[in-house]
Amino acid sequence: MEPTSLVVVSERDPVATAVRERWGVPPSTGEFVDGAPIRRLSEGALLLGRPVHHIHDERLDLRLPSGWVGRPLTFIFPSIHRSERNVDCLTVHPLGNPGAGAEVGGRPRTYTPTDPPRMTAMLRALAERGPSLGWPATFEATHHGPELGRPAFFVEIGYGDLPAPPEAAVRLLADTIPVVEPSSGDRVAVGVGGGHYVPHFTELAVERRWSFGHLLSRHALAGLDRASARGAWEGTPRAEGVLFARAEDAENPVWNGTGPRLRDGDAPRRGTAEAPTSASRPASGT
Repeated sequence: MEPTSLVVVSERDPVATAVRERWGVPPSTGEFVDGAPIRRLSEGALLLGRPVHHIHDERLDLRLPSGWVGRPLTFIFPSIHRSERNVDCLTVHPLGNPGAGAEVGGRPRTYTPTDPPRMTAMLRALAERGPSLGWPATFEATHHGPELGRPAFFVEIGYGDLPAPPEAAVRLLADTIPVVEPSSGDRVAVGVGGGHYVPHFTELAVERRWSFGHLLSRHALAGLDRASARGAWEGTPRAEGVLFARAEDAENPVWNGTGPRLRDGDAPRRGTAEAPTSASRPASGT
């Protein structure tokens, strides 16, 4: 089986280093990036250690071996989650900067491509096991770098004022990341509106057969221009349309002509019948 994900662990990140310690030293593939070996983490995942802080590891994809051009590969970054409220949580989010700022990596109004089925599968896996360990799982909106030319997402542990990431949360990431496989049968959408943790889209992904690419919070909409809205759409492969958290979020004219406007109920609940094919789906507006 050809690996389809590359797990990137920053030596400067406490979560990344804790997760990597649980994996030990997997065998090298014999290929290198800046002198560091690329290791075989699992049948479907590779592992790469990096000395730099991951949010500033810009265009790491250009440093991959020359023979990897065109090879499908999604970057996964385990990371610490920091917030003003210091909440205990597990988060998953895409990369990019919808607005004019880029204080934490990447470039203004520039998006890294997403992998909606794999990113959503990660959220679901964490949501299934996290709460029993005391760690609720949630999406976060698109909000920082690095900028990459390949699909990528962050998987984070927020642990408040504790001195180190809790063992249970580290074990959950270490167990899940090497084996996560893309969700199948989902409809794919861009999510627009809601708070930074986009609770509406988190709920839809867990309960219904929606996979999400870029997620733009209501805060980001204030400074959004048409080109940036288009960038979120183009950075979400196989997107079928846009879902809005509230009706007023859909009133912003920058979304006009970007993609069909979908409804929450356009995808069935998980565990029910197969999602309808494109030929049988009802029209959802434009």
